[in-house]
Amino acid sequence: MQITFSDAVPADIRLVTRIAWKDADAGLPQHLAFGAKSSRFTGKVGQVFEYWSEGGSEGQRNALLGGGAKDAKTVAVNLEKAGAALTVKFLTSGEKALAIDLTDSGVTAAGAAALLMGARLRGWRMDQYRTTQKEEQKKTLTAITVVGAPAGTEAAWADSAAVAAGVEFTRELVTEPANVIYPASFVERCKKRLDGMGVEFVILEEKDMEELGMGALLGVGQGSRKDSKILAMRWKGETSATKPTAFVGKGVTFDTGGISIKPGAGMEDMKFDMGGAGAVAGTMLALAGRKAKADIVGVVGLVENMPDGDAQRPGDVVKSMDGQTIEVINTDAEGRLVLCDALCWTQKTYEPAAVVDLATLTGAIIISLGHEHAGCFSNDDDLSDKLIAAGKSTGDKLWRMPIGPAYDKLIDSPIADIRNVGPRGAGSITAAQFLHRFIKKGTPWAHLDIAGTVWTDKPGATWDKGASGFGVRVLDQYVRDVLEA
Repeated sequence: MQITFSDAVPADIRLVTRIAWKDADAGLPQHLAFGAKSSRFTGKVGQVFEYWSEGGSEGQRNALLGGGAKDAKTVAVNLEKAGAALTVKFLTSGEKALAIDLTDSGVTAAGAAALLMGARLRGWRMDQYRTTQKEEQKKTLTAITVVGAPAGTEAAWADSAAVAAGVEFTRELVTEPANVIYPASFVERCKKRLDGMGVEFVILEEKDMEELGMGALLGVGQGSRKDSKILAMRWKGETSATKPTAFVGKGVTFDTGGISIKPGAGMEDMKFDMGGAGAVAGTMLALAGRKAKADIVGVVGLVENMPDGDAQRPGDVVKSMDGQTIEVINTDAEGRLVLCDALCWTQKTYEPAAVVDLATLTGAIIISLGHEHAGCFSNDDDLSDKLIAAGKSTGDKLWRMPIGPAYDKLIDSPIADIRNVGPRGAGSITAAQFLHRFIKKGTPWAHLDIAGTVWTDKPGATWDKGASGFGVRVLDQYVRDVLEA
């Protein structure tokens, strides 16, 4: 969605939108006020009342957009939802562009940026593989012009637009099929999108990982013809920090379950099992795009989990980079094997001040939290509290879950240091407890299990069905609140 600013409504735009606050006089002529009331339009968040007025040869198409309560503490959230609702209304309407007239609306620069964020994010969808759509199904709305924006709006939007680009990039990576996005192409897609933005890249090939002793990660990918990789992306903005903060993502570009193969029904969705890596990549694009004043390294472990004659077997024992031995009970509990080596390498290489990992790690977290929150597991209360606060303010909601020594015994192995799954109960907790064993003592760490939030079978406020882009906004906000404060 292209966003531009103008002093007046361009002559070639026939659809003009204005904000109407809840239960407030919209200043309409009597007959239109009656029409709005008859349509039960009261200015509630996301309501749209459309009407035509005289103007030009075709008339002027107008819309009132409900912004909710003007004095509400949640006005920015309301405006973001309103912007999304506007896009939904006109995305396939035949209109190629619309104008939002904010003159005398009372919308602040921050509110305008929130409105545009919602409009842009809700307009994203991947259509390049669709060739038989009917005309009325095709996306037509591609541009929004803002008229009468308050001072500071363009700067506020430039900042928000970088974050929107990061969310869209995450959605792109998660939505692409596994024959398009696999470890090598994921790396190339990131290099292409972040080229020239000042991001430093480090790429580990399988031979590099073998030399480093990453037996856990390599074991997951050994049944695939696609080589596994680790990609590190570092953005070092203007900051006095002496150590980077690390974001680490699970990047299983397709997960069959390996020898512990998944049921066929729904397996096509397992292209989103790299949602953690996608979130990290999108976050790096957002941070570089807005020139964040922080030192951030984003690391993703990229593998494909396939069953063949070379695939890892249940009962195999592998050795992680830090020397711990792991009994592989279930080859479908592969994400923690990828992450443990990625976490070890990140800590050894960068000595980060804090580590946050993101992973579509367990179905158990969906049983616990549904699709409303991601699980947050942490060894540090301050880190957890700040991540949860960042999630509340952006809509990428997190819920604190427990870890502790009591869960360690559930993943003890009789023949190795640890096994990769515990009993049926506390499945998301034992997965987090597994990862905790690979975190150096004294390093603040949080694990975000995002299995229930990166992909959805129904539209949300700012996303359509499919990839939500979850993770980018909470990480970006954490950087703002903690590292740039």
